Amino acid sequence: MQKGETLIFHKYQGTGNDFIIIDNREELFNKNDSTFISFLCDRRFGVGADGLILLENDTMANFRMVYYNADGNESSMCGNGGRCIVAFANKLGIIKNETKFLAVDGYHEATIDGEMVSITMKNVEEIRTKPAYFFLNTGSPHHVQIVQDVTSCNIQQEGARLRYGLYGEKGSNINFVEKLSDDTFKIRTYERGVEDETLSCGTGVTAVAIAMHHSKKTEHSEVIIETEGGNLSVSFDATEAGYTNVCLKGPAKFVFKAEIVC
Repeated sequence: MQKGETLIFHKYQGTGNDFIIIDNREELFNKNDSTFISFLCDRRFGVGADGLILLENDTMANFRMVYYNADGNESSMCGNGGRCIVAFANKLGIIKNETKFLAVDGYHEATIDGEMVSITMKNVEEIRTKPAYFFLNTGSPHHVQIVQDVTSCNIQQEGARLRYGLYGEKGSNINFVEKLSDDTFKIRTYERGVEDETLSCGTGVTAVAIAMHHSKKTEHSEVIIETEGGNLSVSFDATEAGYTNVCLKGPAKFVFKAEIVC
């Protein structure tokens, strides 16, 4: 796109995790302009979002998802973003109730029923267990730490300290989790790339559910996760080799459609 041209975009949110989504099947959007992407995601000077997603063509699936963090850089898998782009593809008429799409971590399958979207997540074969936390990759890297009272946590301060202190510049997402019942946990997440707390994180929710099962904090193969933006569910099959058939489910909602001059 050239300066002065009009960019049409859609805004979606999944349990408060919000995204600018653009139909880029004609490949008109400048994917190398990280400054412009960061501007669009800026909540004071731009549109405002946790990330930006491009929907593009793919030869092996219904579409391809390209995800950028709010800092303007292309990033790893975003679970809530994946659910939102499925809702967007459905709105465009690209898909009906079922789909297969490509993301940075491979192919995902999904179903949509109204505002409820369920997507398959990558298998998890390795969980690093430390005295105070767990670390695993669910499409994005996640630190999972159990706390007594997640509401009182200073997520910005403690999340940034762990994100840089333990994982360096490349970083990791940081999740703090409190057990509420046998199958329900409450979490708050500090996201790298956003460099702040987000109301929800799909890969983080997935990581917490698997880590809690792995650590025997729950025996359930479907776990409810309460985020600041709403509830999500994660189901999986636990095997000797790890976790398979991992599925993330929750609402993905259209917020508005608009345009902005580049």
